[in-house]
Amino acid sequence: MARTPRAEYLILDIETVPDTDRWPRPETPEGVDPPFPPTWAHRIVVFGYLWLDHDYRLARLGVMGDPPDANTSPDDRERHLLEMFSSVVGSARPVLVTYNGRSFDLPVIAVRSLCHAVPLGWYYRDKTVRDRRSDEGHLDLCDWLADHGAVRAGKLDAITRLIGLPGKGEINGSQVEGLYKSGQLELVQQYCLGDVVQTALLFLRFRLLQGRLSRAVYRQRVEELLEQLAQDGRVASVLAPERLDRERLLGPVIVEQNLE
Repeated sequence: MARTPRAEYLILDIETVPDTDRWPRPETPEGVDPPFPPTWAHRIVVFGYLWLDHDYRLARLGVMGDPPDANTSPDDRERHLLEMFSSVVGSARPVLVTYNGRSFDLPVIAVRSLCHAVPLGWYYRDKTVRDRRSDEGHLDLCDWLADHGAVRAGKLDAITRLIGLPGKGEINGSQVEGLYKSGQLELVQQYCLGDVVQTALLFLRFRLLQGRLSRAVYRQRVEELLEQLAQDGRVASVLAPERLDRERLLGPVIVEQNLE
């Protein structure tokens, strides 16, 4: 019998802005934050990803590419991003890894694909992608750490700080719309990659928690990933020594005892 190839992992995060063409923003009194848009009214502007191979080593880091025509309409640009994402996942079939992706990222991707007539067959054919208690198709770290709703889930900022990562920096999700409207898409992409990288490092720590990685292999993979990310340069703010507690992230060095 042929062996089933070991899984690869696509750590994913999206950034969105309100689709005010389809969702008129309700007026609010001065000083009151506008309401959070419904799922269907989130226009996706960035797909950030980090790809780990079956040995939990970095394969690539980046954002889904924009259409070649800079004058593409917002709808056509979003459709292009969705088609790229669906094509890559549909052909490679990695395990998707997210933080709160079950409640936000994947439902938004699904309903915006519905909006733009983008086929998402793999999402509906593979039950493991939507099964919250399976980590074979999609592993939502937020849901697993909350024991699938048994306790209140912590935000990514808090959970990443717990293991020595810096969490959110100067930019947060509430600023994405303003940055995007002012033409600062590159800053939005960098912000998204910062979340993706921290989600990837949290994923490695979760694999240690699950017993899927030994402490020695965990430390090795984290050290390798940190070194490669430092050479890349796009997430320098995450790796800044004054923000990253490297020793807490790596965990203690365990000396194996010889019982003979």
